[in-house]
Amino acid sequence: MSFLSRALSVVAAALLATSLMAVPAQAVEVSPPGANDWSCKPTAEHPYPVILVPGTFESMAKNWSTMSPYLKSQGYCVFALNYGATNGVYATAPVAESAKQLAPFVDSVRAATGAKQVDLVGHSQGGMMPRYYMGFLGGAKYVHHLVGIAPSNHGTKGLIVPPPDLLPTPDYTLAGCAACADQQAGSAFMQQLNSIGDTVAGPSYTVISTKYDEVVIPYNSQYLNGSARQVTNLTIQDKCPADVFEHDQTPNDPVVHQWVGNALGRASGPADPAFQPVCL
Repeated sequence: MSFLSRALSVVAAALLATSLMAVPAQAVEVSPPGANDWSCKPTAEHPYPVILVPGTFESMAKNWSTMSPYLKSQGYCVFALNYGATNGVYATAPVAESAKQLAPFVDSVRAATGAKQVDLVGHSQGGMMPRYYMGFLGGAKYVHHLVGIAPSNHGTKGLIVPPPDLLPTPDYTLAGCAACADQQAGSAFMQQLNSIGDTVAGPSYTVISTKYDEVVIPYNSQYLNGSARQVTNLTIQDKCPADVFEHDQTPNDPVVHQWVGNALGRASGPADPAFQPVCL
């Protein structure tokens, strides 16, 4: 190789390295294990594809690293998405705008699988935001069941801050997090979301909460009002008192996995409140 060729190779390598460093880590769309196999076809046993909706600051890969392979192993067609990125940080855009990104993803899953409806499983904002899609964007007819894990259904009286491992930069501030403001109890968005009631006709709703939630406060504000035929509100510690999982890690709790499996496994209606998961 000539001196010129070697020099050009070095320059090209340096430019490539620089370009890779300039791309925010979260800009890469990485699916959690078992998710987004677009050739997957639902079975008679599991006729509804499952869409996993992450929470504020979260990517689908991190938020659903254990739930996705669990559901896949149970025979479900599993899909997941990232949404609402601002300044390279996921799920921080206004919640109503994020719901507009969920809508076409649901349509794509339905088109790929041939299913008329989907099941949605969401964490935190991801358990609440689909309610806007269902209630204000015409999505109710496409949703069979919404399972919310520690969802911010009525906002929080606490402060929503990113876990340290999700900070995009050491000096990151919440000024650009419209979703954080939307999820404060009493916000204009929360008033609009719940102005039509906690539920809409058609879908079933299951809420899974932990009394150790330090983000969505109080934890029982996550509950939805509705008939027992349509809504089941669960607190992990009512069945497993020694379970100390808090807000951020609830999607990784094996007890929560079992509750989600129970909810999705029912042909109609929400999770069975009498179900007893195997406690840790």
